[in-house]
Amino acid sequence: MRKGEDGLRGRGAAGKRTNVGLRDEIQKRRTFAIISHPDAGKTTLTEKFLLYGGAVQLAGSVTARKTQRATTSDWMELERKRGISVSSTVLQFDYAGATVNLLDTPGHKDFSEDTYRVLTAVDSALMVVDAAKGIESQTRKLFEVCRNRSVPIFCFMNKMDRPTLEPLALLDEIERTLQVHVHPVNWPLGTGFDFKGVYDRQTKEVHLFERLAGGGAFRAPVSIGSISDPFVRERLDPAAYAKVVEEIEILEAAGGRFDRDEVLSGGMIPVFFGSALNNFGVQLVLDAFLKHSAPPGPRMSGDRGIPTDHSAFSGFIFKIQANMDPNHRDRIAFVRICSGKFEREMAVTHSRTGETVRLNSSHKLFGRDRETVDEAYAGDIIGIVGHSEFGVGDTLTTDPGIHYDEIPHFTPEAFLYLSNPNPYKGKRFREGLEQLLQEGVIQELILDSSTQNTRLLAAVGPLQFDVVRFRLESEYGAESRAEPAPWRILRWVSPAVTDDDFRAMTMPMGCQVARTKEGQRVVMFPTDWALDYFVEKNPRIAVSSQPFTSRSVRAAAR
Repeated sequence: MRKGEDGLRGRGAAGKRTNVGLRDEIQKRRTFAIISHPDAGKTTLTEKFLLYGGAVQLAGSVTARKTQRATTSDWMELERKRGISVSSTVLQFDYAGATVNLLDTPGHKDFSEDTYRVLTAVDSALMVVDAAKGIESQTRKLFEVCRNRSVPIFCFMNKMDRPTLEPLALLDEIERTLQVHVHPVNWPLGTGFDFKGVYDRQTKEVHLFERLAGGGAFRAPVSIGSISDPFVRERLDPAAYAKVVEEIEILEAAGGRFDRDEVLSGGMIPVFFGSALNNFGVQLVLDAFLKHSAPPGPRMSGDRGIPTDHSAFSGFIFKIQANMDPNHRDRIAFVRICSGKFEREMAVTHSRTGETVRLNSSHKLFGRDRETVDEAYAGDIIGIVGHSEFGVGDTLTTDPGIHYDEIPHFTPEAFLYLSNPNPYKGKRFREGLEQLLQEGVIQELILDSSTQNTRLLAAVGPLQFDVVRFRLESEYGAESRAEPAPWRILRWVSPAVTDDDFRAMTMPMGCQVARTKEGQRVVMFPTDWALDYFVEKNPRIAVSSQPFTSRSVRAAAR
């Protein structure tokens, strides 16, 4: 029996009521990410969830004209200018008895590090697929990340109001490509301009939608009936109606039932069809997702599972963002609560430093907007402002014995020299870059020749450098000059490698040794050939595509 559980029981009936109340609150939480390949309609679907959830009154458009409002989730100025998501966003709202923590993620592969970190903080994922393109490269990568983390996936086949692949072919592609069972929860009534609605296979009801002017800014009117009702036949031309009836019969004959347990174990993907732009099928997928997805589950602290209703509060930081509020130069730490109850001004242990800190400035998040939150529960995402000592991956807890190791490490594949061309703004350049480095999506590598005026940066993708330069100028008033660096591959060097081994190594032409800000040695290579040559000629120098841990160092020594 854990100490915390014993304490709850020791308080008698009042303690039991407290624990039951805690469990009830946690069971209401649904925390999920919306993921996709770029341009599949992920941010549009996010906006429509907010519309149907009552969180906004008028849905925006990613490609909004100046007279329209911009999307709620794409709050950064660069996102508004380019029409893409470059940073994940938390949107919390209440809907149908649930407290929803929705995380919109970037789709572009250059921002995948941000997306992968978000996936450590959620309990489920909704994968958006462009029905005209099917499974694309980034879709496959995101699916593998979810599978490796045991994150259940639901799928929304989007853009059914445009020319698409055949629905049966789309299902077959998912099964073949992702090697997982699929279950179509509903079925489209036509495609392209003839897309009229969906057939709900669980309720046996047809939902017919009406297009509205304004690009789906308002909820779409719906008519509900049976597949055999005359008004359904009238809305579809005879050939389309016959095809739909035949496809539904094929699905029913194929057997296979919806199995929530299999969905939550990752063995089955429920599939929904619709159009986010025109609001077709949006409420159906939102309602079904909240009904069938999992509430928060236990997290591992070392070899110990921490239940969500543990008496101790605990959570980990999965993202840090500076300057979300343009009126202040603050930084906000995004915390996924894993256990217990959060209360504003509570004192917690910062596991990396061992220091006790008080969480005074705590916020509920809705895009760039925030409001003070006094209490929150396991599954919630909250923002903590005002702690420069916090870093991505840190654990905050009232039980110093709890430590989460959730955040994956990523190997840079792009490198850039960034310098300050204006000596009069050197302080702005340095301070701005330091704050952006703390967000963790780019990192600095230190060479013997490094100076405060010229810095070597590394990132997963080169677009991250464009974001850094844009934000340096727009948020800090600091100009920058970029020069390409010649390397394409980075490997960490084992701490077990001695200085003598390093001095005796054979270094291929064009390679470079550097250190991270934490003091770890790395070697950068311009080509795969240079890496292979280095490994062949230096068998005593152990290198890895991932940072070395104490366990991996011991393994390398053996």
